[in-house]
Amino acid sequence: MALVRSAHSFDAFRALADRRGRPGERLVESLAKARATTGDGPDVWAPTVAARVGLPAAAALGPASYYADLAAPHGDRHVRVCAATACFAAAGGEHLAEVERELSVAAHTASPRGEVSLQAVRCLGYCYAGPAALDGDTPCTGASLPAQLAGREPPRAPEIPAADDTGDPVLLGGVLYGEPAWQVWSRTVSSGTADEVHREVAASGLRGRGGAGFRVAAKWEAAGRAPGTVVVANGDEGDPGSYADRLLMEADPGRVLEGLALACFACGACEGVVLVRSEYPAALARMRKAVRQAYADGQLGASVHGTATSLDIHIVEGAGSYVAGEETALIAGLEGGRGCARPRPPYPTERGLWNAPTVVNNVETLAAVPWIVRHGGQAYARRGASDETGTKLVCLSERFARPGCYEVELGTPVRRIVTELGGGLKNGAELMALQVGGPLGGFLAADALDVPLSEAELSARGAALGHAGLVAFDERVAPEEVLRHVWEFAAAESCGACSPCRVGSRRGLEWASADTPPGREWERLSRVLAEASLCAFGRRIPPAVHSLARAYGDRLAGWGLP
Repeated sequence: MALVRSAHSFDAFRALADRRGRPGERLVESLAKARATTGDGPDVWAPTVAARVGLPAAAALGPASYYADLAAPHGDRHVRVCAATACFAAAGGEHLAEVERELSVAAHTASPRGEVSLQAVRCLGYCYAGPAALDGDTPCTGASLPAQLAGREPPRAPEIPAADDTGDPVLLGGVLYGEPAWQVWSRTVSSGTADEVHREVAASGLRGRGGAGFRVAAKWEAAGRAPGTVVVANGDEGDPGSYADRLLMEADPGRVLEGLALACFACGACEGVVLVRSEYPAALARMRKAVRQAYADGQLGASVHGTATSLDIHIVEGAGSYVAGEETALIAGLEGGRGCARPRPPYPTERGLWNAPTVVNNVETLAAVPWIVRHGGQAYARRGASDETGTKLVCLSERFARPGCYEVELGTPVRRIVTELGGGLKNGAELMALQVGGPLGGFLAADALDVPLSEAELSARGAALGHAGLVAFDERVAPEEVLRHVWEFAAAESCGACSPCRVGSRRGLEWASADTPPGREWERLSRVLAEASLCAFGRRIPPAVHSLARAYGDRLAGWGLP
């Protein structure tokens, strides 16, 4: 007898949660509140939270044991110290051990009486001033980080340095020059049409700025303006080395919301969601304040500006997961589940949040939409490179002489960004390797920077654009330590949904920790990771490692391409 399969797989948790009023984000929020009041493990308190919303214990134990913020022990004082790439490069990886000694507590544990707990996270968005930590919600940064956490020095957290290199910023106009938000939205919703917004964005050639680089207008069109469509602004900026989304959400939240509103208008959506990573408490607070102000000003709500358009936007706090920034994993998290990637198809634009058509665009992508609608898609398309149009926010790490967030035209030579904008490395240090686009983006050697900043050009050299965070490594950090750091990140942040990534990342870490070339076993594993991983996280591990080996040459023999 032939087995007949449904066109869509059945999700038991989704079905049960649907019958219980879709607790979703309320479940995760309740778990976070419960976690903050106890040092016990999730098995003690999570089932009670589930019972309150009418779900079985497993529905709460899943996310509570998966998300870093929920699984980590919490004391009366909870400190999150950044162990991501830029902070690792800034302190040679030594700051975590120094903090542990100062606080007399090991990472991912709490003191015996629960006075203090320590959690290593990736990342806090202070890549320009690392190493960094959050003491509660109070940021501390710099070489004196251990002394700040010990109370011997006051907390230090400089604002994000930002600058424009284009002459006419698309994204930083509000940040640098105080250009007000919501000017385009009021005119568009009152006298424009959804087709007009979509047409301008299509003409602009705008691609997603979250890493995948998919054409924005094509994604909007795929949702088909179906009833119940939801648009999600992805503010879970997880690429260590990037803090562009944090800058926009903290310094110009209204522009992010305006871009989201225009996207909802173009997609025929009445609901928008902004996911902000928990590691960005200031951004979370400012986005919430901006939403309240938008409702008070009549930008959101029923009958916006007296029209037939109604739009509601709400803010959701993440719970600590890198992979949960991938769109299917993000949707799983919004539904209250573990933030694991889901197989595609179906794509979110067909069946996303609670099976509704869902468009996910990242914060930087949406922040460009008001400029495009105001000036026209053709004006945007004339900027940047012919095949990758527009501008991009590039973040330079603490090792640079002039770290900060720069708006540049796509196609700008990486060498110019490093030497002219960034001023080279601090104190005349020698650049040994440059990480581009996050831990799984890729690495360039110091003599390989003559490449335009674009996805196509970087991919041709084994790297990736990603969020365009540039992390510099100098001679203080040995290549073997960088290699081990990459594998530690992969093993720690793999969601575990597929065996190639879950097992492969741990196996790679074992090899890197053994300090011996892995030989042909790595060649086989790299093929499995690249071809069989469920999402881009696992598939990006081999090219990232290969590019690192290429950047350091013989010093990482055995890790390059065969």
